Amino acid sequence: MKDFASSRPARRTAKKRFAASLFAVVAALAVSGAAYGEPKQPAKNDDGRYFDAEGNPTYRVDADGKTDWTTYSGFQRYNAECLRCHGPDGMGSSYAPALVDSLKTMDYATFLATVAQGRKNLVNGQEKVMPQLGEDKNVMCYIDDIYVYLKARSDEAIGRNRPPGHDPKGKSWQAAQDSCMGPPS
Repeated sequence: MKDFASSRPARRTAKKRFAASLFAVVAALAVSGAAYGEPKQPAKNDDGRYFDAEGNPTYRVDADGKTDWTTYSGFQRYNAECLRCHGPDGMGSSYAPALVDSLKTMDYATFLATVAQGRKNLVNGQEKVMPQLGEDKNVMCYIDDIYVYLKARSDEAIGRNRPPGHDPKGKSWQAAQDSCMGPPS
């Protein structure tokens, strides 16, 4: 009669099961981590303004870090209007969140509504207020630009500091600016 233990396939030891599980987790993280920093390619280009498959504004970044005009404009507008609360490069401050983190989960419509309507949060007994900026032309005329810049930062498509180069301003971008802000005097 055969020994029962010898007729059964060998069972993995707890140590081997743990090692296999750990390997699977590390492999999954490596795959997701490799794709995380890769910018999504725009689905549509409209005279230098880029859009994703859902029709939301997005960015284009070359391999050398050169950006489209809208992303560069967003960098400028962010620094003029948002930096004082949300810190350099969207990294946050002691009284406003890091927008590069927020845009990892916040969609375009929510971003737009939050900027336009404002928000109040109570955190650790401290009230944090995002003011309503829906009537501030210096913000709302460039809201797509600011979103695109922050989304590129959030997706790690561009780094901290000024982008190293940018495309020229498109005619449609200039027309949108003139329509919103009024033509230059």
